[in-house]
Amino acid sequence: MQTDMAGFFPKPGLITPERMRAVDANAIALGVTELQLMESAGRGLAEQVLAARPDRVLILCGKGNNGGDGMVAARHLCRHAETDVCYLDQGKRSSACEHQLRALTRSRISLHPFASRDDLEPVRPLFEKADVIVDCLLGTGVSGLVKEPLKTCTAMANASPATIIAADIPTPGMRADRICAFHRAKVDGSTVIDIGIPVEAECFTGPGDLTLISARKKKAHKGVGGEVLIIGGGPYQGAPWLAGLGALRAGADIVRIASPVFEPVPDLIYERLEGKVIGKEHTERLIALAEKADVVVCGNGLGSASHNVVTAIAPHCRKAVFDADALRLPLPVARDETIYTPHAGEFARVAGMTLPEDTLGRARVAQRAGINGTLILKGHIDIITDGRQVRFNRTGDPAMTVGGTGDVLAGIAGALLCRLPAFDAACIAAYVSGKAGEAVVAEKGGGILPSDMVDKIPEILFRKGA
Repeated sequence: MQTDMAGFFPKPGLITPERMRAVDANAIALGVTELQLMESAGRGLAEQVLAARPDRVLILCGKGNNGGDGMVAARHLCRHAETDVCYLDQGKRSSACEHQLRALTRSRISLHPFASRDDLEPVRPLFEKADVIVDCLLGTGVSGLVKEPLKTCTAMANASPATIIAADIPTPGMRADRICAFHRAKVDGSTVIDIGIPVEAECFTGPGDLTLISARKKKAHKGVGGEVLIIGGGPYQGAPWLAGLGALRAGADIVRIASPVFEPVPDLIYERLEGKVIGKEHTERLIALAEKADVVVCGNGLGSASHNVVTAIAPHCRKAVFDADALRLPLPVARDETIYTPHAGEFARVAGMTLPEDTLGRARVAQRAGINGTLILKGHIDIITDGRQVRFNRTGDPAMTVGGTGDVLAGIAGALLCRLPAFDAACIAAYVSGKAGEAVVAEKGGGILPSDMVDKIPEILFRKGA
C-alpha cells in the first residue's frame, strides 16, 4: 500500500474546512507534528510574500493556528523585509500559536498586541506604509461576521494601498488580492502550498475523521441522536441484537428491533413479528416502522427467504444500511442514502465481479462496480467508496473474523448515518469497528466475542481515541 496510491488521492479541487481539520489530525496521528505542519505552512507563506518583493510587511495574526502560521512566516520574512506583527491579544490562544508567539518575543520582529479597537489606532501607520499585508486572523476557523476589534482591523487593511495576501481563507469582509492555501484550496482561485501532509492522511481513515462528528448541545432532547430500526433475525437470533447494541453505543437515541426472535435486552425496543422468519405478511407493518425511522439497518441474521420483503421495504426507508442477507439481487436502495457492507463473497453476489487479491485492485473494482450507494467492502484492509471517492481503513485484527463483528459494524454505520453523510458515516464506522476489535484483542487476546466490542465503541467514538 506504499506505492501507486496516487490513483486514489483526492483529485485537485476544493476541500471543506471541516475535512481539512480531519486531514490535519490524521497527519498528526501518522507522526507529523502540529508544529512541523505549522513550520511548513509559515515558510511556504513567507516564500509567496517574498515573490512580491516587499520592503515592508505587516502580518495580522489571530489566536488560532492560522495566527501561528503567520508568526512562523514573520520569522522567515524578517531577514528579507522590515516585518511587523499585529496580533490579537484577547482570549486564549491555541497551544501552537502560543508556542510561535514565544519564539517571536525572542526575535527582532516588532510585535503589536491589540485587544480593542483603541489599541489599533497607534499602529495605523503600519497599515498605510506596508507593501504587503498578510491576513492570518481567522483562516479555516472563520464563522459568521467579524466583531471588534477584528472589524476595525479589517477596515484598516482594506483602506491600505498594500497588497493583501490571505492565508487559507480571507477574513470575512477583508479584500484578498491573493489567497495562499495550505495543502489544498478551500476557496476558488487559491495558490496551493504543499506542507508535507502524507497522502495516507487523506486516503486512509484515522482519528481525524472523528472530528466530523459534532458534539451534542447541552439542551439536546431525546431523539436528537436519531432513531434506528433494525430488521433481521429468524434463522440467526443474535445478529439483529448485536447490530442494535452497536447502534446504541454509537450514539443513536432510540433503537427498535423488528424480528421474529426475542432476546431480553432492556436497552432495545422489541417489535415482535409473528412466525419464524420475516415474510410478506409483515411487509405493511415494517413499512410503517421504516417510515418513522431516521435509518433502517436491514439483513442481520435474516436468512435468504425474506428478500422480497427487503426490496418492498427499501423505497420507504429514507436512509438505510443493508448488510448480510439483504445483499442480494435485486439490490435494495433507500430513498435518500444507502450504505452496503459486503464481504468479498457478498460483493461478488451483487456486483457479478470477482475481486482480485491486491488491495488497490479491489478498490478499483469496487469503485467501478456501478452500485448506487456507499460500499464498505470488508477485508484485511476495508475499502470505502461511493463510486467517486475511495478511502481505505486498516484498523482491525484477525481475531475479528468471528461471526457477529459485521453486525456490530452495521449498527455503528446506522447510528452515524443519522447524523452524517453516507460516505463519512461509512468511513468512521469502519474505523471505529476496527479500533473496538483491536481494543478487545489487546485486553483479552484471541477468542473475542462480538459483544465485547460494543462497550469499546463510546471510548473510541466520543472520547476521540486514536
